[in-house]
Amino acid sequence: MAGAKETPRQKLISLMYLVFITMLALNVSKEVLDGFGQMFVKISDANVRISESNALLYENIEVNASEKGGKWVGHDRTAKKIKEESDKFFNKIESIKGTITEKQKIKDPELKEYSQMDKGESLDVIWFKEGSDAAASEFIDLLQNYKMQVIQVFGSQFPIYIEMVEDRFFTGDMNNNIKNKDNIDEPWLDYNYKGFPLVSSLAKLTMMQNDIRQTEHDVLTTLMGKELKMSSTVNESNYTSLLITEKGAYYQGETFDGSVILGRKGGAQNPNSVDLKIDGRSLTSDDYELIPGGIKLNVNAGSPGDHTIEGDLVFLNEGSESKISVNQMYSVISKPNSAVISADKMNVVYRGVQNPITISIPGIQDSKIKATAPGLKRVKGSKYNLFPGKGREVKINVSGTLPDGNRVSSVSTFRIKDIPKPAGYFRGQSGSFTLPKSSLERGTVEAKLEDFDFDLPLQTKSFRFRAPGQPSAVIKGNKLDSKAIRALSRIKNGQTVIISDIEVIIPSNPSYKLKQTSPISITIN
Repeated sequence: MAGAKETPRQKLISLMYLVFITMLALNVSKEVLDGFGQMFVKISDANVRISESNALLYENIEVNASEKGGKWVGHDRTAKKIKEESDKFFNKIESIKGTITEKQKIKDPELKEYSQMDKGESLDVIWFKEGSDAAASEFIDLLQNYKMQVIQVFGSQFPIYIEMVEDRFFTGDMNNNIKNKDNIDEPWLDYNYKGFPLVSSLAKLTMMQNDIRQTEHDVLTTLMGKELKMSSTVNESNYTSLLITEKGAYYQGETFDGSVILGRKGGAQNPNSVDLKIDGRSLTSDDYELIPGGIKLNVNAGSPGDHTIEGDLVFLNEGSESKISVNQMYSVISKPNSAVISADKMNVVYRGVQNPITISIPGIQDSKIKATAPGLKRVKGSKYNLFPGKGREVKINVSGTLPDGNRVSSVSTFRIKDIPKPAGYFRGQSGSFTLPKSSLERGTVEAKLEDFDFDLPLQTKSFRFRAPGQPSAVIKGNKLDSKAIRALSRIKNGQTVIISDIEVIIPSNPSYKLKQTSPISITIN
């Protein structure tokens, strides 16, 4: 046991509490109610299983106390006290569940019509109607007393578990209030049960019973301590874990349906708990199902490459835990979903800009691929940037390691081209066009890369201004200066001015020498 660390089951329960809290704001559908009903059934079944497991542990401690004496006498006394308090609290909750489902059982004896359990009046009558304060207080007192008894009896011996018990049976502040979604104090009981559908309250009460049985289990396994040894029935010496798959590799996006089982004939015992991870991610109860001798996985196969399954399968034999370690691997390859078509003459990169390139090898993880070329830099995963230097072509060398350890490599050649010639622009127009004289005075001289695949802004440094009958002038910046505006004032309608020798730079790479920008011809109207 790992102290107060939450198991996947406990994390699921915590998530369910959050779902329940939001239910009042929902127009609960039949499907949602059915979903809560299924949760109620699963938790009820889990309570049966853990109760059976706890019974074996109680028996084991009692036998040790009878045969060995010493510390086991004290352990047996502690276990019996915890059982007494746990059963009292558990049975009280069971009584409440019986009361609130009494009317429902008349028409639905097996409590399977979850879509009809959309009202919560039965529990509201017990705890929240006028004059029911005593019943509500009694339940809170019972919960608090159980928590206190566990802490006194067990926490005094093992203080590390006090926080776990406090969190598991948390009821808010000293006045049993908690902050609601509006950050306003609200009684814990109201917050969790008032006005909720019957099926949700039933499920939450059942979850609290699960917390009780889990607390018992934590106490018992801790008291057993080193006695929780590997049983001769299931142990590392005569069992191992095996991964069984329908095929050796899976396409990306497929469901991985492999089974992790015990590697011995006749090992038909189901695991009592599972602590497994795939690539470091802990499995939840939705990711697998228990089968004789192991579990059957139901998870997304994942991205291409190797994937590791590791952790433990936990079996309980006569009250003792047996852990079977798991360390297996499977491979995923990319699923071909389209033809590979390439234009042989279009392997082109441009000098002066960062060219984005994707590099991958089907069936190999990005981390096991190495790509080299002058000016090539990995951005993330399979994404790279190539900043070409001199020359007319660049070769990209790619190598990777397959899951079986073999290496593959390839070379791709790209032609290096210069950035195309920029076109001069004035007030959104290029080439030859007409404008009023006033527009010419206020506009800016720009340059753009027409039909270029890169979004590459340019900055105008200077240009030459020619007016009919007047000497040309080089103007710094991107607007007509005062001298040019005076020259413009002497121009008549129908005459044409020329803006040429437009010098532009790439702000992100000012040292790159662009080709000469095409001029602009503007006729005054």
